[in-house]
Amino acid sequence: MTITTWQQALPHGITLSCRAAGERGRPVLMFLHGFPEAAFIWDELLEHFARPENGGYRCVAPNLRGYEQSSQPADVAAYRPKHLVQDIAALAQAEGAPLACLVAHDWGGAVAWNFANQLPQLTRRLAILNSPHPGTFLRELQASEAQRQASAYMNFLIRPDAERLLREDGYRRLLAFFHHGGGGAWLTEALKQRYLAVWDASLTGGLNYYRASPLRPPREGDAAAAAVTLPREMLTVDLPTLVLWGMRDTALLPGLVDGLEDYVPRLTLEKVPDASHWIVHEQPALVIDRLAKFLRQ
Repeated sequence: MTITTWQQALPHGITLSCRAAGERGRPVLMFLHGFPEAAFIWDELLEHFARPENGGYRCVAPNLRGYEQSSQPADVAAYRPKHLVQDIAALAQAEGAPLACLVAHDWGGAVAWNFANQLPQLTRRLAILNSPHPGTFLRELQASEAQRQASAYMNFLIRPDAERLLREDGYRRLLAFFHHGGGGAWLTEALKQRYLAVWDASLTGGLNYYRASPLRPPREGDAAAAAVTLPREMLTVDLPTLVLWGMRDTALLPGLVDGLEDYVPRLTLEKVPDASHWIVHEQPALVIDRLAKFLRQ
């Protein structure tokens, strides 16, 4: 199955570089990547679910704003959730919403949780891979010292010199992200080069997601999550929702899925004991299998 690429201009002035497989007009699966990733992480899933024997879906993976060849606004405020949700809503409309399912990892999941809360009419299902629900993430940042310690890297990523430091020694610090918890055995030289090309083109855009969000550990002079209150109506998701959670994630701890059903009543949760944050790379066959079963329900 061939993957096509194109630039999708959206009505509000943002352009998203996209990857897709499958025919237009078929039910759409949309895949949202995280940091420090890009749309290419979904290629195996795009190809699989586009095949007629696997549903014949139209599979679309945008590079989120700030990444790769998508628009890269300079203003940090342009990376707040309302703008990110607007991008995906416009792309979904261009593809013929409602989507059959919105599938997301990491920061893509942060966008997807908000999208499902605000615009549930634009997707029939939601699938989340190691991306914390904003309600449980806020709770853990406020109440769990272990999660605050695990998330301390976020305060490094918002530093004004973060780009310079991350580029040192051939992106040594960023490449180390992939080895925490999972070992990074999947990171072939070819895949590493794809990542390096994305970071060369768009590192600041990815960091601006962290700079725009108060959901990070508090520190001296910055109350961050300690000062945040989220009303319940901003947190509920009344869609069939699959959450796959790699339990060896060292940045997003297992406590983040505790109580998730309070916000997501139609929840299917599977904890994957031998996967880390990078479950898409580590266990693509498992992700494909569980997503296929979820789509058939």
